[in-house]
Amino acid sequence: MTPRPESSGSRPKGTAGEKIPEQPTAAQKKSAAKKTAVPKQAVAKKATAPAKKAAAKKTAAAQPPATKATAKKAAPAKTTAKKAVEKKAVAKKAGAEKATATKAAAEKATAKKTTAKKATAKKATTTKATATKATATKATATKAVAKKATAKKAVAKKATTAKAAATKSTATKAAATKATAAKPPAKKATAKKATAKKATAKQAPAKKATAGTVAAGAATAAPVQTVLPEMEIAVSPAVGAADRGRLLNGTHHDPHSVLGAHPVPGGVAFRAFRPYALSVTVVAGEVRAELEDDGEGFFSGVLPLREVPEYRLLVEYEGALQDTEDAYRFLPTLGDLDLHLIGEGRHEELWTALGAHPMTHQGVTGTRFSVWAPNALGVRVAGTFNFWDGTGHVMRSLGSSGVWELFLPDIGEGELYKFEITRPDGSKTLRADPMARRTEVPPATSSVITSSQYEWGDAAWLDRRAEAPAHEAPFSVYEVHLPSWRPGLTYRQLAEQLPGYVKNLGFTHVELMPVAEHPFGGSWGYQVTGFYAPTARLGTPDDFRYLVDSLHRAGIGVLMDWVPAHFPRDDWALAEFDGRPLYEHADPLRAAHPDWGTLEFDFGRNEVRNFLVANALYWCEEFHIDGLRVDAVASMLYLDYSREPGQWTPNEHGGRENLDAVAFLQEMNATVYRRVPGVVTIAEESTAWDGVTRATHHKGPSGFGGLGFGLKWNMGWMHDSLEYMSHEPVYRKYHHHEMTFSMVYAYSENYVLPISHDEVVHGKRSLVSKMPGDWWQQRANHRAYLGFMWAHPGKQLLFMGQEFAQGAEWSEAHGPDWWLLDPGYGAEPEHRGVRDLVRDLNTVYRATPALWRLDTDPAGFEWVVGDAADDNVLAFLRLDPEGTPILSVSNFAPVVRQDYRLGVPEDVPAWHEAVNTDAARYGGSDVTTPDPVKPEAQPWHGRPASIRLTLPPLSTVWLRPA
Repeated sequence: MTPRPESSGSRPKGTAGEKIPEQPTAAQKKSAAKKTAVPKQAVAKKATAPAKKAAAKKTAAAQPPATKATAKKAAPAKTTAKKAVEKKAVAKKAGAEKATATKAAAEKATAKKTTAKKATAKKATTTKATATKATATKATATKAVAKKATAKKAVAKKATTAKAAATKSTATKAAATKATAAKPPAKKATAKKATAKKATAKQAPAKKATAGTVAAGAATAAPVQTVLPEMEIAVSPAVGAADRGRLLNGTHHDPHSVLGAHPVPGGVAFRAFRPYALSVTVVAGEVRAELEDDGEGFFSGVLPLREVPEYRLLVEYEGALQDTEDAYRFLPTLGDLDLHLIGEGRHEELWTALGAHPMTHQGVTGTRFSVWAPNALGVRVAGTFNFWDGTGHVMRSLGSSGVWELFLPDIGEGELYKFEITRPDGSKTLRADPMARRTEVPPATSSVITSSQYEWGDAAWLDRRAEAPAHEAPFSVYEVHLPSWRPGLTYRQLAEQLPGYVKNLGFTHVELMPVAEHPFGGSWGYQVTGFYAPTARLGTPDDFRYLVDSLHRAGIGVLMDWVPAHFPRDDWALAEFDGRPLYEHADPLRAAHPDWGTLEFDFGRNEVRNFLVANALYWCEEFHIDGLRVDAVASMLYLDYSREPGQWTPNEHGGRENLDAVAFLQEMNATVYRRVPGVVTIAEESTAWDGVTRATHHKGPSGFGGLGFGLKWNMGWMHDSLEYMSHEPVYRKYHHHEMTFSMVYAYSENYVLPISHDEVVHGKRSLVSKMPGDWWQQRANHRAYLGFMWAHPGKQLLFMGQEFAQGAEWSEAHGPDWWLLDPGYGAEPEHRGVRDLVRDLNTVYRATPALWRLDTDPAGFEWVVGDAADDNVLAFLRLDPEGTPILSVSNFAPVVRQDYRLGVPEDVPAWHEAVNTDAARYGGSDVTTPDPVKPEAQPWHGRPASIRLTLPPLSTVWLRPA
């Protein structure tokens, strides 16, 4: 016995062995719907005619009286399959008569008319099968008369099979005769339902249409009747119980294999899963067929079609009719290369593969959703487009990649969405998209479908930014917290004010505190949940592009703080994203950050490393960011960072270095520098890690290659120098080394000298408030310190508000105290004077290569006097590659020092004062030297010549060759 093929639905009730009475009674007519068509293995006996080319021809077998219910059950009058598979006749007692292969008899064989004994005018139909001029060219097979084996309870046994040579039904117009299906008498009542409905296993097919005929539904004004080829129907189209349960529970990994349109024996099965729908109708060209309602949102049916057509669905809800594409008819939108690169952790444009992307796919517009969730039992998309019920939008798993994907037609920009993930324990969680490129305004947490339409205007800037590396170019940075710089301004409003302000002050760059989306404003952006989305607090991603573009067109580079070390535990974000540790390390000792209550990334996992490396590229390539200042590098590099013994596990060599983090930082830097010319990466690294700014392929004494950063924050200089400045001048001589020690290691890395936001919050006081003395002395110290900082080897960074000596700590709630610069305020000239000094320092700095050209070369620095601790005086020379010097002298004592002798090069004929922080226009006492100073032949400080200066109190003076 040949087993019956499995179907995706319940098994048809009829079998090949069931006897069909020649003259059915009225009762039999009503119950005819319970029978199904003869399956694929249906009877065809082996032809025994010895002729080489003659195959058994079928003549029209006698048919029972046709009724509505039996139209599908009757065996087709003519079977025209091109290559009929050998079929086994299943009959226990009755054997089919052998067909004689005679051409002449078969060519004009006329199918007998079977007249119903008690046929009423209402239901009687005459089935005429006329064999018309079937040409015998190219050994056209004759049709054998195949009588149906009719035996009650027939059990399938081995029978000889006959090769039924197919007639060429489509080759020529006359290749085969057309079977005209008799139409039942039309009724008004039947116009409401498409006559092509297919019965499911659960419902009696009382409404079956005549085989081969599809009528249009009630939605069509003039019902269209389409004659389709007769085909066997051997499967139930309904979704099987197992698949049904998994789809309802959100645990199906391959919904496309069940839903949509699929070829089946007898035609094409259509299955739709539309919760809350009243009906679903398939529309394919002129064909309209309403699917059977299988309950719980499932609809199915079989259309006797030869191949899967292009089709749409008419979905009727209460009070609404939706005309839409079927999401489950589309091929995957991600290719094998994307999945391979994701698995390797080498997809450098990951943001183009994962996330939500409006696109045109297979000629249809919509949005492609994809997410990495390897531990999920199932993933669904929920959003505003489905009333936040993802039940009907089940994603498919793309193999072992862990990526889930779904293309939703007719869904576009502006829609909100999240992923509903079924975790390994069966529970569900609703998560924002880790790759979302736009988000809702916090505290709302949904992701937003978006695409960029922005046209950049900064080509000239991008072309020239790679002309010189950052460490050999002028580089002074104004650090900004965008939400509080001018509270209430959007990205576009900031673009009208910030570029002009920064340009007026002479800074070469701005550094933006983190702009990636974050839920808590008080974190200042350092606890990121939307790594690929600029914060929606200030506008759209294109609005942020406009701000960057405006800064570039003003000649200002844009750096941004980037936070790849850790992420918060919010249950709608990355923490245990798919029910298990995914982005965080699986080892609890390495997952939790001890200081900030956050989770640390698992840098050893390919996909996580890829997520972060691609994120660095994303900001540089998509938003034209000129540099990334990487936050909290030290916490990444050490396994024992802020941990006590027993709270951390050594690496494979028994050391404390996080080898995974080292490899990640090296890969990130190498990739960014390779792909984005002119970009710079900056490490906030507070330890003495060897080779932070060394090339990754150059190994140091520790055995590690360099981390590959372009610059590093000099945290040691910042702490030491601020400690020195905080002391009363009378005690500074005991701390003199704190101002000179930085030159011991100044050339071990490429440094930035940072006075950042971290130094003016949380009780640390603002920069001017750190200074000792009365208000005048505080401002004088403040100005002298800035002069010393701008002359010291390294790049400069100053946080907003410190450029005009704001007295209060910075607060993200209200930002800088701009009212201090209001002309109506009595002390306004003093604050404005400090800001004017910053402008002049930047102006002279940018025009003097000696102050930046050899920042990383010892040949660019010479001490004049570094040991005058009792005097609180520091003096040194900075030189450019041609040897042209500038002399910086700082007097950190509150007294004027007359005729202070300093040794200088003998080849400079005279020195001119370039900057004096004690000038009256800056708010100083105006102890200046307006005339050029000529050197004397008296050796001093080991030099052949010297000059005598009057040093102003609490000041820094720059002198350059006149």
